[in-house]
Order: sequence, then C-alpha cells, then structure tokens
Amino acid sequence: MNNTWWKSGEPWIWLTASAVTVSIVIVVGLLTLIAARGLGHFWASSVFEGEYHVAGAQPTRLIGEIREQVQVPASRLHDMGRKTDEKWVTRYLVKTGNRELVGLDFRWLVATDLQKVHYPENILAIERYEWGNFYGYLQAVKQDGELVGSGDAAWDELQQRLAHALQIHAQIQKIEKNEMGQINYALDRLRLAERRLEINHDKDPEKIAKIAEQRADYQRQFDTLRKQLTELYQEIKRDSITVKAMDDQEIEIDLAKIVRVYRPNNMTLFDKLQFYFVKLWEFVSDDPREANTEGGIFPAIFGTVLMVFIMSIFVTPFGVIAAVYLHEYAKQGFLTRTIRIAVNNLAGVPSIVYGVFGLGFFVYFVGSNIDLWFFPEALPSPTFGTGGILWASLTLAILTVPVVIVATEEGLSRIPSSIREGSLALGATKAETLWRTVLPMASPAIMTGLILAIARAAGEVAPLMLVGVVKLAPSLVLDMNYPFLHMERKFMHLGFHIYDVGFQSPNVEAARPLVYATAFLLVAVIVILNLSAIWIRNHLREKYKALETT
Repeated sequence: MNNTWWKSGEPWIWLTASAVTVSIVIVVGLLTLIAARGLGHFWASSVFEGEYHVAGAQPTRLIGEIREQVQVPASRLHDMGRKTDEKWVTRYLVKTGNRELVGLDFRWLVATDLQKVHYPENILAIERYEWGNFYGYLQAVKQDGELVGSGDAAWDELQQRLAHALQIHAQIQKIEKNEMGQINYALDRLRLAERRLEINHDKDPEKIAKIAEQRADYQRQFDTLRKQLTELYQEIKRDSITVKAMDDQEIEIDLAKIVRVYRPNNMTLFDKLQFYFVKLWEFVSDDPREANTEGGIFPAIFGTVLMVFIMSIFVTPFGVIAAVYLHEYAKQGFLTRTIRIAVNNLAGVPSIVYGVFGLGFFVYFVGSNIDLWFFPEALPSPTFGTGGILWASLTLAILTVPVVIVATEEGLSRIPSSIREGSLALGATKAETLWRTVLPMASPAIMTGLILAIARAAGEVAPLMLVGVVKLAPSLVLDMNYPFLHMERKFMHLGFHIYDVGFQSPNVEAARPLVYATAFLLVAVIVILNLSAIWIRNHLREKYKALETT
C-alpha cells in the first residue's frame, strides 16, 4: 500500500504544493512587514509632554512622538552604570524634533525614566522644508514683526496665513521650475548655437542677429519673472510665528519655511485618516527634500518606470531577432550550440560587470564619440559622454537580453512544423511565414521573456550607479522643452533611492521608515508592470490558441 502510494508520485505533488505554499506565505509575510513598517510612517502620531529623570541630574522637560518601543535586556543598562532589578526594560525611540536646538531629532529613552506623561491638545507639530519637524506651543503670529494674533485667536490666524503662504510658495515653484527653467534651457541652446557658428567659422550676420534678438527677448522675459519672484518672496517672508519649545525657549519661524502645521492630539479619527492619505499622496507625487528623508519620491518613480520602458524597447527586438536567427536560420551545429551556451552563461554574470561594461563602452567610447561628432559646441562639458538614462537602459537591455532570447526560442520550438509548412505551401515566403504566422504565435513566449526581463531590470541598482543614476536629479528626463525626451540626462531610481536613504543618510532614524515605504513602492511598481505584461500575454495567448491546437 505504502509502496504503491510512493510509486504513484502523490507524495511529490504534496511536497511541491507545500513548498509553493511556504514560499507564498513567506513572500506575503515579508510584504506585510514592509507595508506595516513603511506605510505606518504617514499616520499622525500623538505628541506627548513629560519629564525625563536621569540619576544625578535635574529632570528635563521633553516634547515628542514615540516612534518605536522595544524590550532590551537590563544588562545593557548595567553596562551604562544604571541599576535595576528587572530582567527586561522598555526603551522608546522618541522623535523630539527641534534639530537646530538639540542637534539630533531622535533619542532613545528608558520608559521608567519618563514620567508625568500627558498629551496636551494644543501642542503643535510643524513640518518644515528644512531642519525637520518642530514641536512646541504656539505663542503668537506676526506680520513684519508686528503682533497680529496671540492666545486662542493665534491658531485661526495661523491657518489663514499659512494657506496664503502655501499658495505663494506654489507660484514661486511654478515660476522657478517651469517658466524660468524653460527660459534658461532656451538661453543655453542659443549659447550652443552661437558656439556652433564659431566652430564652423560661420559669420553670417543674419544668423548672429537672430540669435542676439532671441536672447534679448528671453532676457526680457526672465527679468519680468525675476521681478515677480522678488515681489512674491517679499510677500511670503512677511509672516512668522513664535513657538515655545520644550526648554521654554521661544523660536520664531517664518511661514515660508513651513509645509504644514497641525495639532495631532486634537485630531479626530476622520482627521487622521484624511491627514494619512494627504501624506501618502505627497509621498508618491512630490519631490524629495531634507537629503531624501522628507517629502516625496515622484522623480524616482518616474525614472524607474521610464527606464524600464526604454529598456523594453531595446531588449525586445534585439532578443527576438537573435532568437529567430538561432532557431530559424542558423545551421544547428557546434557554433550554434556554443552561442547558446554563451547566452545561458551571460544570464549568470554579476550585474556590476554589466555596469562596468556600460561605463567603458557606452559612456566612455560611444558617448564620447557622439559628443565629438554631433555636439562639439558643448565640449568640454559632456552631453552623451557621461551617465544618462539612455546608457542605463542599454546596459540593462544587455543584462536581460539572454532571458528574452531563451524564452523566445522556447516559444518558437513549441510551434508545430506543420504550421510553417502549410504557410510555405500556400505560397508565402519564409520571411512572410515568420512575420505573419510564427512570431504572432510565439508572442506569448516573447511576453514571458519581457516579463522576466522587467522583473530583473526594475530592481537592479549596482550597474545603474555607474551609468546614470543620481541621488537627486535637477530635472526630469521628460519635460516640455524640445526635444521633450532628454536621453542624455541623469535620473533617479527607486532601488538607488533605497540604498541612498538607508545607507548614506545623515539621519538614520528618520530614514528607516522611508526605506520600508520605498521598498514597498518598488515592489508595487514591479508588480504593476508585470501584471500589465501578463495581461497582454494572456490576451495574445487566447488570440492564437486556436492556431496552436490545429
């Protein structure tokens, strides 16, 4: 009975199912952990006030958020000269903010030393463009140094003036990034055009006069915008608030430096939910600030998705053409077998090796020659002779092309020879048979290769560090300036963003939750890209299913 059961192969089915189940549970558990630690960062935590007692010192007054709670062996405290009868003690990771006053805005506290803890409703949490959060009590609102609100009326006055300041800040950002950015880009193109005339020894007075006229026109527009900016800066800098910190020191903060102000202890559940989704949207739609530990990661999302699309455009035709040649045209002999072995081995080469190849071949050789031939007016500043999204995409295309080749060849081998013979018998040429019959039927396998390529390329970091990714890109690769898609520009990437925030950040505690949130978002982006490709593959499979069964 037992021998029959083992010989039937059913135990191996159960073993395989168990392994798949365990793998799924591990993946789901990992994603749940990442999501809980990352997405919980955007919730409006309550802010406490209490006294911190340390033996041999006067109690200090603290204001902050409890971000993490851990149990540690009491022996650790003994090593620091602290005595306790307990085996385990609780420690809090507290965000006290106010970095300009106390240095670091995070500190570890022993729970038993934190006493008289309470949560006043009127404590402010202030998010700023620089220096992180500030916690304290609102004392007054001022305009040009003159008091315009204090006491209970100060909160309402602050809300009105902060809304106005944020509107002005949006106008300033629009002028500086969009309008002035377009003018600066146009002026730089005129400079290069003028330099091109000098290199070609072209002294045509009409061309020179046209460039001078365009430059003067752009300069007039720039001066007008600069005048508007001056007025806006004067208006946004007029308002400020006075806040009392935890050491009773009063600090004056300009509204121009504030992102938002809220009272977390006075917020209802609905208010906190609304705050949560606003912060979550800011995370996926805003630019980063504070060394990437605050704000959003939209440039990194945009750069990752665009790089994957460009990589797919390159890798698909090259991989398919190589597979078609190997399977349909090449004589099946020693050389073909050697090429297949080489392709399979390429899939196991470490990704950093591809990065070194991309740096040496694409950047230093191809890019430098492109600059020499087509952009001499920009030299010695490189255009394509430095890292950019084009070289990053090509490097990852080479890295993933073996996957596409293998998947496409498998798809081609599954197509019955009778299909090809029937097409040829009806008078079609071999090229027509491939284009109209074989490749459409192999398209699900091609999409499978592309899915695997996307899954690997989207998460790569090491080669990108050599061929184009940066910590902070001044502008997006795609914008409204001709030629709109700037393939020579450097870009941000979610994978590199995780590395930078997690290992290069000056504020480790502030960066930790963002590492989890960005990692979860990277997984989500990869899943969305893969699901899109899977949907296309399934559609193609259903479309050509009838042909495969005939």
